[in-house]
Amino acid sequence: MRIGIDVGGTNTDAVLMQGNHVLAKIKTPTTPDVMTGIVTALRFLIEREPAALDRMSAVMIGTTHFTNAIIERRRLQPTAVVRVALPATAALPPMVDWPTDLCAALGDHRFLVRGGHEYDGRPLAEVQADEIREVAREIMRRGIRSVAISAVFSTVNSAAEQQAAELIREVLPDAAISLSHEIGRMGLLERENAAILNACLQDLAATTIGAFRGALVEVGIRAPLYITQNDGTLMSAEYAASYPVLTFSSGPTNSMRGAAFLSGLKDAMVVDIGGTTTDVGALIQGFPREASVAVRVGGVRTNFRMPDVLSIGLGGGSIVRAKPLAIGPQSVGYELLQQALSFGGEVLTATDIAVAAGYFDLPTMDGARSKLAALNRKLVAAAVERIHVMTEDAIDRMKVVADDLPVVLVGGGSVLIDRPLKGVSQTIKPEHFEAANAVGAAIGQISGEVDRIFSLDTLSREAALAQAKAEAISRAVAAGAYANSVQIVDVEDVPLAYLPSNATRIRVKAAGDLAIVREGVSSCE
Repeated sequence: MRIGIDVGGTNTDAVLMQGNHVLAKIKTPTTPDVMTGIVTALRFLIEREPAALDRMSAVMIGTTHFTNAIIERRRLQPTAVVRVALPATAALPPMVDWPTDLCAALGDHRFLVRGGHEYDGRPLAEVQADEIREVAREIMRRGIRSVAISAVFSTVNSAAEQQAAELIREVLPDAAISLSHEIGRMGLLERENAAILNACLQDLAATTIGAFRGALVEVGIRAPLYITQNDGTLMSAEYAASYPVLTFSSGPTNSMRGAAFLSGLKDAMVVDIGGTTTDVGALIQGFPREASVAVRVGGVRTNFRMPDVLSIGLGGGSIVRAKPLAIGPQSVGYELLQQALSFGGEVLTATDIAVAAGYFDLPTMDGARSKLAALNRKLVAAAVERIHVMTEDAIDRMKVVADDLPVVLVGGGSVLIDRPLKGVSQTIKPEHFEAANAVGAAIGQISGEVDRIFSLDTLSREAALAQAKAEAISRAVAAGAYANSVQIVDVEDVPLAYLPSNATRIRVKAAGDLAIVREGVSSCE
């Protein structure tokens, strides 16, 4: 048995699963401290299946905690940035295009030193040990405990970053150090940005992961804890504490993975309608299509693994205005049960429109039914039309082909859709659709990835691909995947005509079931 939890801005969803079956599920309002909602969900599930306490294999949690910290500019720690790249890259210093308020939150602690490599791994300049030790002493004088290190072409040769880290630890043995080659992909500025974001979250990560563990202890669960990451796979709690930046888009990713599992479709569009937003993305081989361009997080360009998702301000809690007609993006959020007309409140929401249109019924409170009956029928019809058009437009923007495609509807707010959608060949609302995000967390797999430039002067393309695939599989197994379940799920081969040596960039991703919970589960089969 295993538990999947997704902590969203409006609700905390949780499921208890055995094999491919959902034994129990709960949707409870997200609490301001987050942890209370998680404990409430865990206790509910255990009360339904008391035997689960002794048979629990793992708990998987998806969280927006770290994303929100970046967006809100809160709970971030001062961070030093050391770029190993001189004499190159000086024209564009670290954090060159960052929002000023986020720069201020981290402080202006930027250092450029000599070192780094060329695109084919040849040294660009030798690392100067005395230069880096002096930078480390300056970081110590400023009282900074978290450091991000980047080096030019470190994804090809990471030696410069590793050497810089060792030298800094000589002076600052307790510093938390984030290396860019372990987080981002090709592209110095975006990879460096990702490392800085990761570094400024180190204290918060330690506190949050510790609190998650505390919640499991409070309920009496002794199973290992995993955290879901951006690409729909899992990482251990220990790894997440070191790399919190990898959780940034785990929410929509969990929903899409859950949609694939519950519907049995590996290639389809997914529409996840929550309380505040609707996320639309595409499934490829059961995984979310990844963004092919730089993704901005909190106004900062990054290039680590992120799903290609379009979010619009439409959800069950979206506020509806009559003149002129407008739906969202403002939402009553987790106060839906207090503010919506259907629950005795005074705010007209998209949920009220769906109830008034007869899509579903709710146990209304005193006076709520009369408020819904008094709604202008033309307003209800126009709002219903607007909700469907907004959804159809979002699907159309995310499609890469003109053909009609199947759509999987998930999320508690998917009750807003009750008629065929244009541009859609088939609309599927699977069982447990309202808890697809938690299911996605529970079925999370372990992955390994390689993203590297190969010179084809001395190596054939086939040999380079084989080498990359073998390394990706090896990394997945090393991370905890069951070896016999690991498959190659994505291959990208891009010739780099602007570079000599017949260079090509190869990116390969492999994924497999988590070894310790392989109890007849085969995700998306």
